[in-house]
Amino acid sequence: MKLTHTAEETREEIAKARASGRVIGFVPTMGALHKGHMTLVRNAREQCDFVVVSIFVNPTQFGPREDLAKYPRTLESDLRKCEDAGVDLVFAPSAAEMYPEGFDRWVEVDGPTDVLEGARRPGHFRGVTTVCAKFFGIVRPDSTFFGRKDYQQLVIVGRLVRDLEGPIMIVPVDTVRESDGLAMSSRNVYLSSSERQAALVLSRSLQAAQRAFDSGERRARTLQSAAENMIRAEPLAKIDYVAIVDAETLGLIETIERPAVLLLAVRIGATRLIDNVLLG
Repeated sequence: MKLTHTAEETREEIAKARASGRVIGFVPTMGALHKGHMTLVRNAREQCDFVVVSIFVNPTQFGPREDLAKYPRTLESDLRKCEDAGVDLVFAPSAAEMYPEGFDRWVEVDGPTDVLEGARRPGHFRGVTTVCAKFFGIVRPDSTFFGRKDYQQLVIVGRLVRDLEGPIMIVPVDTVRESDGLAMSSRNVYLSSSERQAALVLSRSLQAAQRAFDSGERRARTLQSAAENMIRAEPLAKIDYVAIVDAETLGLIETIERPAVLLLAVRIGATRLIDNVLLG
């Protein structure tokens, strides 16, 4: 496995792989790799000939009151996991490499960036789309793999690639969960034992809405209330948002007549967690 830190050496290594006819798969991460990330890597390994993983804690997608400084950084452990999984190249740039002095160009996607996470974390998706555009330009992957847990991000990056007509296939991968249902996240390490137990209310509230949907309920407000009521019953949980939106546009809907998604963001103590479930 090759480790690179600059765009130039990364391009050189990938050019060698492409010259030999290998299909390039890309998994962008912020490190602190867990089974969810490694499921993305496994999918890339199964579908592509040359797998690239980026490890970069992107400062531009963190707000001024968010956890950039304490975000877990575990590069040595991450590298071992990547090597064990058969990754061919890990690109671990510095912030100065990605955003050199004088950098002042941004890539923005209007519409789906203005709601939900975008409304509560101003500038977050500008950072996401800009760093993705830079990575796509450096790696030039044939396919890139994103988890459905960050559903809004998945939609926005898909829109970015579509609108810029990039020759990249976006491959969505289902959310990976712990045995008790909690969606895997690098932020789970912040939870105390009692908070970890309380966090199960996220997946349970989604299951409650899913059961109601499977029983024939199609009113978005009723399904949303099923999730909200369960979350409010947990003393350590504070709702940031619970919303049912069109699965493609992320627009609010009143009745589910086509694929929709229930998304939620909940604070458990000081830790903010997100999760979702597709309906229909």
